[in-house]
Amino acid sequence: MTPKSSRGGFHHVLLSLVLLLGVGGLFYTQYKPHVCHETADSKYEVCNNTCLNALRDSFMTNISIKTLKQLPPINKQEVIEEQNEDQYPGTLILAWTWPFDYKFKGESCGPLFGIEGCRVTGNRLLYDKAHGVMFHHRDLGDDLPNLLSMPRPPYQKWVWMNMESPENSKRWTGLDGLFNLTTNYRKDSDVWVPYGRIIEASEKDETFKIPPKDKLVCWIVSDWNPHYRRVEYFNELSKHIKIEGYGRHFNRYINDEDYVPTLSSCKFYLSFESSIHEDYFTEKLFNPLISGTVPVVLGPPRENYEEFIPADSFIHVDDFKSPQELAEHLKFLDQNQEVYERYFTWRQHFTAERSMFGVEQACRICDYIKQYKGYKVVKNLSTWYWG
Repeated sequence: MTPKSSRGGFHHVLLSLVLLLGVGGLFYTQYKPHVCHETADSKYEVCNNTCLNALRDSFMTNISIKTLKQLPPINKQEVIEEQNEDQYPGTLILAWTWPFDYKFKGESCGPLFGIEGCRVTGNRLLYDKAHGVMFHHRDLGDDLPNLLSMPRPPYQKWVWMNMESPENSKRWTGLDGLFNLTTNYRKDSDVWVPYGRIIEASEKDETFKIPPKDKLVCWIVSDWNPHYRRVEYFNELSKHIKIEGYGRHFNRYINDEDYVPTLSSCKFYLSFESSIHEDYFTEKLFNPLISGTVPVVLGPPRENYEEFIPADSFIHVDDFKSPQELAEHLKFLDQNQEVYERYFTWRQHFTAERSMFGVEQACRICDYIKQYKGYKVVKNLSTWYWG
């Protein structure tokens, strides 16, 4: 039997939720940018503070009604403390959702990237104070219908953020004309953030040593699809050379602690992308470069790779007529250490690094907004990204 006090608390929460949704519904039926409703005396009544408060308190807390029902009661003291962020004198970026729920400190841009005067927040109550709002593509689904009609401050820039390939990104309807900027792995995006990069060493690196090797070819894979080109190529290549397989598909799991040591112990690593698109080079490429292993790549053409990494730092499957010919070349390198070591010459002057997912996009968005004040709308996002 439910105690009376519990029933009363439940009814109180339910009543509050109904009133909250009622305010939100009334707001959306009546509100238009810069106006609240028509009157008999004048065509429009200017939107007052009550109208704006309804927007912030009932709608911006969480735009998804489905998610709203799952939220715990709001701690008023926490809201007051978070609202103090609106006193921040610099550029404010709102992460509409934390990408893959990866949260980071709002003041990270300075220490991590030397980008000063920026703050990132996940507090939607500061929506109308934000200079830019970053929307993670994968999280748009439930929110998109409301975003299409949501008002925004005229100076505010909405930024589409996505690091997945077109094949792994749902093509939502209504994206064209919704955003002002894009941040993506593609070099022709407004705020370009690749999965990783080759950077010049501060001085000649004479300390780098090729790690000890006790394996010839390795591959860590979980996403196994027999129709992927990478799977077809692997099946043929494995007929001609021994490949150490790890990951879910091979039922040989590697934890975070063992990942780098395992990768470093391989002479070659199959950096095979699941999707093949221009500029789409993921951690599958940069992890072996960082770990002291030669990547054997399957992805865009060699020319595209050479725009971003040294030509003598990797082996491309397209350089060989068949998987068998590639296997013979790898065996040759295994028996000729001096030739093999030439794949690491670039390490004398450069090093490789991974991008910092989420936080780097947000900070570089802030830096862009600080520098470029011009008006812009991405009218053809769907065509640009999905073709």
